Amino acid sequence: MIPFRIFALLILAIGLACGPAHADRRVALVIGNSAYKSAPKLGNPVNDATLVGGMFKKAGFDSVDVRLDLSASEMRRMLREFAGRTRDADMAVIYYAGHGIELEGTNYLIPIDATLETDGDVLDETIPVERALFAVEPAKQLRLIILDACRDNPFSKTMKRTLASRAIGRGLAKVEPTSPNTMIAFAAKAGSTASDGDSRNSPFAVALVEHLPKPGLDLRKAFGFVRDDVLKSTGYKQEPYVYGSLGGDDVPLVATKPAATGPQANPQDSIRRDYELALQLATRDGWEAFLAQYPEGFYANLAKGQMNKIAAEETRASAEQKANAAEQQKARLISERAQKAEQDKAAAAAKAAEEARIAAEKQKQIEQARTDAAEQQRKLAEAAAAKAQAEKQAAEKAKAELAAKQAAKQAAEKAEQVAKPTVDRQMPEVEQKVAALSPAPASTLSAADLTKSVQSELRRVGCVSATADGDWSAASQRSLAMFNKYAGTQFDAKLASVDALDALKAKPGRVCPLICNFGSKADGDQCVKITCRAGYRVGDDNDCEKVPEKKPVATREDSKKRDQDRKDTESTPSKPQASGQIFCNSAGCRPVGKGCRIERASTSDASSVMSGRTKEVCN
Repeated sequence: MIPFRIFALLILAIGLACGPAHADRRVALVIGNSAYKSAPKLGNPVNDATLVGGMFKKAGFDSVDVRLDLSASEMRRMLREFAGRTRDADMAVIYYAGHGIELEGTNYLIPIDATLETDGDVLDETIPVERALFAVEPAKQLRLIILDACRDNPFSKTMKRTLASRAIGRGLAKVEPTSPNTMIAFAAKAGSTASDGDSRNSPFAVALVEHLPKPGLDLRKAFGFVRDDVLKSTGYKQEPYVYGSLGGDDVPLVATKPAATGPQANPQDSIRRDYELALQLATRDGWEAFLAQYPEGFYANLAKGQMNKIAAEETRASAEQKANAAEQQKARLISERAQKAEQDKAAAAAKAAEEARIAAEKQKQIEQARTDAAEQQRKLAEAAAAKAQAEKQAAEKAKAELAAKQAAKQAAEKAEQVAKPTVDRQMPEVEQKVAALSPAPASTLSAADLTKSVQSELRRVGCVSATADGDWSAASQRSLAMFNKYAGTQFDAKLASVDALDALKAKPGRVCPLICNFGSKADGDQCVKITCRAGYRVGDDNDCEKVPEKKPVATREDSKKRDQDRKDTESTPSKPQASGQIFCNSAGCRPVGKGCRIERASTSDASSVMSGRTKEVCN
């Protein structure tokens, strides 16, 4: 049987082999030239190169090549070999400390064997900075060149000029890289010189080693801190500059170690893995080996239960074997026509063996039930432990995020305090300074903006439905009080505070329950109208209920009122009906009355009502 520890190590090795192949590759070349043959020896470049090279090694760079006092041919060879290493690198850095010279706007690095008797010798005996840019160009993420070569150059004072108008500058000239994600850092701004200081290392090298290897610190911010330190240590006479640009993401020289987001290792994990291996084997030898390694504890009790189960199975198998043997003996005796006593004895033995087998079978079932119950308890205990561990990690993560936030705030305040006296002493420059890369301190929210922010967050977590208007009304106070109730906080509901805003932002989702009006129901984070099918309506409990059918109601007509109406109708005299004829005379025209008629009148009938040649005759 394979020991549990060896088996676990094999599994771990397989897991590591299937993991990521490697992290980002970082390479660095460090050159320090001090022992110049045609100029006074420099004291600090070799010390600075050794210090910076050690910093890159401690920062975990995959390849750090430190070279001291190189000739022109050696510098070209080192840059050529370094260019080959940068082809599969994500980050490439070159640091140079020594003499440098500017000729007609182009910068050159001076090897120790250069004589530079004339200005034409610069092209033959020095290394242009563009050669260093070419060496770091294959890197995928970051290309960085750091030049601590802005010292007062003795060659420029003794050099003969072949052309009087040819310009030889003081210090180094400004360089704007054309490749993306490329930065060039100078120990001093264009046209000025750098100081070696009074100590073993230059102020620029000391500041680099102090700030560049800080994990997670963006390079633009790191060089801003370098600038501040150099200005302070040189009495504001030397100001480092950085040229080039990076993208919006932070680019640290040393990445921070990722925080553990998954479940942390449980002290019981190794015991649990060995237990599961023994469970897969399911043999007496396996459980005995496990109990020898872990004689006490929760998993030891489970293993003992498994041993009892195996013992019950062995007892059952033995009883079954004896029962089979007794049956065979009985059959043999019958076949040989043995005496009745022997047959009865064999039958009794067979019966006893069968009863023993049945008892063993029942015992096996009991042990199986116990084992299943123990396994269920084990799974529940492991799930509870995993949940507690996850909650603990979430609390630790929230605590770490709060501490990081406070540390960032303190760092921003410290940067503001350091940068303020520096800005007061500086003259306005056309070039963008490194200090401008440091972010400005966050401005304080006004009372109205704070109120709107708190109202917006209360709306997001479901404690208010109104829009954010900046007025901390009674409704807003009730909303914050509701948040206190369901989030377990105790903020003063009479005002909007920064602490309340931070607590609201920390909540990932809804806190207050969704309450809908009558006729609506909650659907996620919204209230939707309740729609009932035909024949149903919304009841008092806000659920659909069937509409009750209306039963016809028999009514009796009031007979007294009906008789009175008929009596009134009969007693009313009938209205005269017109005959349809019109009679006109000197008084006007009117309908002929009922029972009357119009006749032609004679000239002798003077008593009749006449109208021309007609008259009205009534009965």
